[in-house]
Amino acid sequence: MKFRSEKESDHKAIENVTYKAFENHPHHAPGAKPTEHKIIERLRENNALTLSLVAEKGDTIIGHIAFSPVLINGKDSKWYGLGPVSVLHEHQSEGIGSRLIRLGLEQLILEGVPAEYFLSLSLTDIEMPQGEVNYHPAFFE
Repeated sequence: MKFRSEKESDHKAIENVTYKAFENHPHHAPGAKPTEHKIIERLRENNALTLSLVAEKGDTIIGHIAFSPVLINGKDSKWYGLGPVSVLHEHQSEGIGSRLIRLGLEQLILEGVPAEYFLSLSLTDIEMPQGEVNYHPAFFE
């Protein structure tokens, strides 16, 4: 298995993996079609996809992870939101998503997010800011 940054030629495969990974997901209403692949597309269109990593098995992309900036109290924060995290159903529970997350964190300076909103991981000893955390609008369009 190989883990690497996305290439432009991966975009369609990432879209397919993300769609399939969220198809019939319990957080969707019954019968609703996934929209998570569109989040990644909108992040790219807005130059807000800070880090995009894929997992490959042979020549096939089987997993993907995205990191994008978040705002705190409406201001740039140098913090990042994680998601979507996508792994094809037949490869879930193999640690691929966890490995993608760890690799992504190794490549980012992620300072943490208030625990009442998100799980957080502080990589520095700075004081955690308080306030409303907002993901990029691409998550809500």
